[in-house]
Amino acid sequence: SIKCSLSEQKRLIYFGDFTCKKTAGHNFHMQSVSIQSLSELERVRLQEVALVRLMKDFDLGCQITIPKDGQKRKKSLRRKLDSLSKEKRDKESDPQAFGVPLSQVIVNDRRHKQQQEEQEEQRSPADRVSSLLQLTGRRSTNKELSSSNSSLSSSSETPNEGTTPGTPETALRSRRRGGVSVDCITDLDDSHSRLLEALQLSKPVESHSEKKKKTSDAKLSLNPIYRQVPRVLDSCCQHLQKYGLQTVGIFRVGSSKKRVRQLREAFDQGAEVVLDQRHSVHDVAALLKEFLRDMPDPLLTRELYSAFITLDKVDQHTVIQLLICLLPACNSDTLQCLLHFLSNVANHAEDSRDADGNEVIGNKMTSLNLATIFGPNLLHKQKSSEKEFSVESSARMEDSAAIISVVQHMIDTHQSLFMVQTLQNELLMSLLDTDSDVVDYLLRRKTPQCE
Repeated sequence: SIKCSLSEQKRLIYFGDFTCKKTAGHNFHMQSVSIQSLSELERVRLQEVALVRLMKDFDLGCQITIPKDGQKRKKSLRRKLDSLSKEKRDKESDPQAFGVPLSQVIVNDRRHKQQQEEQEEQRSPADRVSSLLQLTGRRSTNKELSSSNSSLSSSSETPNEGTTPGTPETALRSRRRGGVSVDCITDLDDSHSRLLEALQLSKPVESHSEKKKKTSDAKLSLNPIYRQVPRVLDSCCQHLQKYGLQTVGIFRVGSSKKRVRQLREAFDQGAEVVLDQRHSVHDVAALLKEFLRDMPDPLLTRELYSAFITLDKVDQHTVIQLLICLLPACNSDTLQCLLHFLSNVANHAEDSRDADGNEVIGNKMTSLNLATIFGPNLLHKQKSSEKEFSVESSARMEDSAAIISVVQHMIDTHQSLFMVQTLQNELLMSLLDTDSDVVDYLLRRKTPQCE
């Protein structure tokens, strides 16, 4: 266990490393970890720390703000008063994936999975065995692929290792964002003899904004949250990963508009869509591009558009890392999943030879070619009129070149873009003054990651 008082923690923490004494008198320091391994509370604080670092150390010549999650569409009063059956029909008629804010797509996917689980629980044991036998072959063939990509999907809802919901209480927690022993600050408060309350009472009177922020922080999970990746994007990436890596001109060759529309309608209706060898690689590739193109807010968000296109080549990697830290969790998780897949596509661009010495034709899709195709879909501003486009054509060409350069860099360096170390130390420091018990809990959970 870690024994380190608040004053000792402040003294032992320093820029670029995080050190704390263990009971045996040895020191340990935090290793570099991925953003996705941080708790919900840490990811929110990471946004604030990254914003401070950007404003302090870099002059990007534009205003930078933390992007907000896409707001859920409000229901009218009349719709709220409708019967449950009519409300259900209305929900089913609304698009579930395309042209919907990303955060709402994640919500729709979770609702879809929950409905599937409820239906599965209502089935008889004989029907369950029969369905399992039918799915065994398909799951075994996709086992290797699912281990690398399905964990990034919100539809799989696979918690981190070590989470074993066995009791009703832990099973309930597994449906929440964190789900191990302590889920949020309020749980930590209950399990530590009201120490947090005592610490809060000893502080000066807080302003209304500070109280509001603390209340919102108290609802955030202290454990890693589920990966928030849309089901349609994850399914497309898995299909193309399995069947399309060797396809010449993938993402460039035309597709069947009719088949793509049918797939789109199926996902929008919340149907269970299984993409397999019967589906054309080019149709699935077009579906993936269409999903990213039709997002109301681009994956890299409009708030960060100016910051991304004004990057200095010298500080490009560091600034891109910090800007990624500003993204909402669903945008960050989805971006990581997409970049991981695009990197695999780029790795198969050149011709090669297999184990038997036979020539394998590459797909010709280098990271530059992929960035040229996906860049405008990942980062753009509000659509302008044709007159504005003609007047600002030269400026738009410069922006387009900058976008392609940024996305290409992301594809080439995606493995390190989502790793944090120094920022992790700084966000823990930011928690010390307000929630020292939270830092103690986080350190205990992170002990296996430490040297």
